[in-house]
Amino acid sequence: MDDSRINKRKKKWPRRLLYVVLMLLLILVGFSLFAGVQAMNAFDQSQVDLNRENDKSDFRNKSVTIDKDPISILLMGVEDYSSDGKHGRADTQIVMTIDPETHDMNMVTIPRDTRVTIENAKEYTGTHKINAAYTYGSITGYGAEKLQMETVENLLNIPIDHFVTVGFDGFRDIVDALGGVDIDIKEGFWEKNIYQNDERIYFEQGDTHLNGEESLAFVRMRKRSVNASYGRDTRQRQFLKATIDQAISAGTIFKVSDITDILGKSVKTDLAAKEIFALEKQLAAKNDLSMKTIEIKGTEKTVNNGSYFIPEKTDLEEVSQQLRQVLGLDPVDHFTTNAD
Repeated sequence: MDDSRINKRKKKWPRRLLYVVLMLLLILVGFSLFAGVQAMNAFDQSQVDLNRENDKSDFRNKSVTIDKDPISILLMGVEDYSSDGKHGRADTQIVMTIDPETHDMNMVTIPRDTRVTIENAKEYTGTHKINAAYTYGSITGYGAEKLQMETVENLLNIPIDHFVTVGFDGFRDIVDALGGVDIDIKEGFWEKNIYQNDERIYFEQGDTHLNGEESLAFVRMRKRSVNASYGRDTRQRQFLKATIDQAISAGTIFKVSDITDILGKSVKTDLAAKEIFALEKQLAAKNDLSMKTIEIKGTEKTVNNGSYFIPEKTDLEEVSQQLRQVLGLDPVDHFTTNAD
């Protein structure tokens, strides 16, 4: 595989905050780091049962255990403001794999406009953008998270073992509860503020402090010309790193009450409490965390008046084979994908 597409960086992480990376924007701080009655009540509100046969992915021959086996987690940022809180879209999708033995982590961003075939969507079954799977799973009653997970599985030909979702309102509120995030903006641009009648937020190059609304605009922008050189995936990874830095500040412990309230309202997961604690424990056992970010290469194309991301099949196969190796799965002789 072309090493130029993999950016590997190592960082010393505080023992009790390694798991924060996995959960995206502190969505599990209240569940694990500050475990208590309030946090567990929030956790109960966030639980989703996927109703999977034998409690595993169909891409697995047997179930996996977080503290013993390599696993994958699909992190989703859900947009539902345009549909009055109903039948949202998974506009941000990040697949993370974690190996409990090596403590290696891979992070793959799935472009939201990836053109795929979505199955098990009743009358909506067919070719769509991949972020629509969440919508159709909700509308048909199949399960928003379940259909999105299965669609990503079929794209990459790997099992997705668990998921965590956070809504846009939750994203904004968590950032505000942290007191905002400091970020080094690499190139200036503007983006609409969905909470203020689409008024423009201007981002100037250099160090700045972002509140929740500004942070959401920062990670969502994709239609300005600067997106070609300062892409959405790059900004999302940059923001994730900045949020972790903010999370480890001394003041975070005093904000847990606000954060746990937000978690119960805005976060969903299929992880059980014992799995969250096991995940935190096995990651906290090592101070050196190896993170790799992997890019899916492709091109933007207009098909039947719709704008899509078309993955390069050879490149997609390489990504799949690498993730299968990380997850301890046998290589496949013939790569299959739902990419259209």
